[in-house]
Amino acid sequence: MQEQHRRFYSHHLGQDIDMLVFGTWGYPVVIFPTSGGHDNEARDFKLIEAARPLVEAGKVKLFCIDSIDAHSWYAKHLPPDVRVKNHVFYDQFLSDELVPMLQHECHVDKIGVAGCSFGGFHALNFAFRHPNQVAHLFTMGAAFDIRQFVDGYHDDNVYFNNPPEFIPNAHSEHFQWMNIILGTAEHDFCKDANFQMSHLLSQKGIRHTLDVKPFGNHDWPVWREMFPQYLSTIA
Repeated sequence: MQEQHRRFYSHHLGQDIDMLVFGTWGYPVVIFPTSGGHDNEARDFKLIEAARPLVEAGKVKLFCIDSIDAHSWYAKHLPPDVRVKNHVFYDQFLSDELVPMLQHECHVDKIGVAGCSFGGFHALNFAFRHPNQVAHLFTMGAAFDIRQFVDGYHDDNVYFNNPPEFIPNAHSEHFQWMNIILGTAEHDFCKDANFQMSHLLSQKGIRHTLDVKPFGNHDWPVWREMFPQYLSTIA
């Protein structure tokens, strides 16, 4: 399985961003790391290894992108409005810089996004903010309400990056075309958040799958089981 490290400059972020790429061809799937994680996390915790057969068969090409959580949601040293603005810059980097690059490289109109735990928040938030760019969404052990990270502060930037708030009022024909899987486990402390998101999507008539693994918890062994199963749904 080919592994490649890339570092490139983001004009929106004003800094270099690191990314690990696995595979030589296949449908592009961006993997977001867990809280404060980096581009090497999915490799180091064997999530990529779990998907090796699909990567080596050329079904998918995996792009593990770095996060800037330390400068946004987890930057307690910064005022809340600055934290969320920094995330907006990250969202602009993804939409305006990263996705167009992957569209060109992989000859696709849309990409897939995935993430475990807080990475699942990033994946779902991006997918529903930019449904015209995302065809496949896979979350594993995620929670989706970010109000705990902004200390009671609220503005439009918070609203439009908090899925339980903005999705009820969001409308796009692309929602109906998205392959959505919300993965959780029986003993995952984020299970309720997945049931709530599933209910919200059902109320809007958005097709999706809620996958609850029996006896599992909020940890990598469960996510390693989920990941290749979800990737295999990419046609």
